[in-house]
Amino acid sequence: MDIATLLGAVLLGVVEGLTEFLPVSSTGHLILVTDLIGFHGPEGKVFEIVVQLGAILSVCWAYRAKLTGVAFGLFSDPEDFRFARNVLIAFLPAMVIGAFAHGIIKSLLFNPWVVSVTLILGGIAIIWIERHVAMAQHHTIEDFSMGLAVKIGFFQVISMVPGVSRAGATIMGAMLMRVDRKTATEFSFFLAIPTMFAASVYDLYKNRSSLSAEGIELILIGSVIAFVAALFVVRTLIGFVSRHGFIPFAWYRIAVGALMLALLFLR
Repeated sequence: MDIATLLGAVLLGVVEGLTEFLPVSSTGHLILVTDLIGFHGPEGKVFEIVVQLGAILSVCWAYRAKLTGVAFGLFSDPEDFRFARNVLIAFLPAMVIGAFAHGIIKSLLFNPWVVSVTLILGGIAIIWIERHVAMAQHHTIEDFSMGLAVKIGFFQVISMVPGVSRAGATIMGAMLMRVDRKTATEFSFFLAIPTMFAASVYDLYKNRSSLSAEGIELILIGSVIAFVAALFVVRTLIGFVSRHGFIPFAWYRIAVGALMLALLFLR
């Protein structure tokens, strides 16, 4: 492994960790940065998907007390049962639709042009939602109805298009369903666990024959770096959005998307 490839994996791990739980699209950023630096990782863009494993583990670590409590209280505590039920129900739409559409989306839409446009459109959507969303009625995940969980799950499906942002689609969708910012953000954290784990395992399985020892090493390096960076975001994001909302991320999306479009046109 040459030093340029190693540094590329480290940089992409940082990008993944810092962007996975923000409404700015980690996959979109990985595609843009990969294109800019000319990173050549494992075939089939598997690096961009599987490096998310590090970010998954950061949520598991940051919320280990909550997750352990739910695991032990699943069949004895009604609130723990409803929490797990709502996360799993919200995961189902992405699981079912992703199984059929994942390959098509990955082959057709994983390019910087799509990402640049969806970053801008998503930023505009966030600004509109922040300015027009109705007063929140739902303040805890345990109190979500099954119907509400399913609706949020379908919003997550939109994020299969790179540049949309899984976190952004989930959080904004929940806010449209009158969930408060803090609860919507935390729900996006927990929903990421089954969603990202399933996507990573599926991608590893589909690309198992093309993975080399160097490719696996790159994924491990990127995942470790992503874990550290994502842990910082998970521990600070709730406080930030409570004070500032999501509009700063919207303007960031629009600026990055516009800059990338300009660079693409100038090539």
